[in-house]
Amino acid sequence: MLSEYRLKRRVQFYETDAAGIVHFSCFFRYMEEAEHALWREAGLNIHEAGRGIGFPRVATSFEFHRPLRFADEFEVCLRIVGLSRKTIRYSCLLTLDGAKIATGTLVVTCVRYGPNDELASTEIPREIADRFAVASDAARDEPSQPASVEP
Repeated sequence: MLSEYRLKRRVQFYETDAAGIVHFSCFFRYMEEAEHALWREAGLNIHEAGRGIGFPRVATSFEFHRPLRFADEFEVCLRIVGLSRKTIRYSCLLTLDGAKIATGTLVVTCVRYGPNDELASTEIPREIADRFAVASDAARDEPSQPASVEP
């Protein structure tokens, strides 16, 4: 069972704004990239065609501590800090050379697609829920900061 995933990434030029720093909206994409990688690592696809369920975002936030700039290589650490019958709650830590860049949260809920694209909350299927676990120190609500980040 997986509870955490670490993704190494490099800032692309198109992700920066006129001030030369990463636009705030990109941090949500970084978190989502790590989430999808976590699911793949668990042998799953978060959006499997024909499954009839989805995992829309119901709450998300970020706090920014330092800027990221073009070509910076950073790490995204995503942890499962809550897993209920219908929702998964993640915390996210972005670091650059061991320094905290941003911290965030993401809550997704399992929904079943109905007629006319209606969504109804439903339980996470067992075959999905059994692949994940809440991080052992999830009460801290923030991923552990790595000792160092590989260049």
